[in-house]
Amino acid sequence: MFENMNLGDMGKMLEKVQEQAKNIENDNEQKIFTTKSGGGLVQVSINGKGEVIDVTIDDSLLEDKESLQILLISAMNDASKMVEDNRKQGALNMLGGINPFGNNS
Repeated sequence: MFENMNLGDMGKMLEKVQEQAKNIENDNEQKIFTTKSGGGLVQVSINGKGEVIDVTIDDSLLEDKESLQILLISAMNDASKMVEDNRKQGALNMLGGINPFGNNS
């Protein structure tokens, strides 16, 4: 299987893949994903590294702790999913469309 493979070429190919992965990671760090819940009463922004960078809460929720918690959790989960989906898409693009995740998402 590997008898015609040049190790020098293989090393160059691995370097190229590592460079692509680093570029994708750098691009992802610049992206911001924003989600809303409760019809916009709660808004959460997360960067491409998965760090929460902003939370906006409508004043009407300040007296309703339980609703606030539910809407905040919902918005944060949605934003985290967006980051994960973006990471998967970046990996798929790097692999030229081959899907190692076993599904189409």
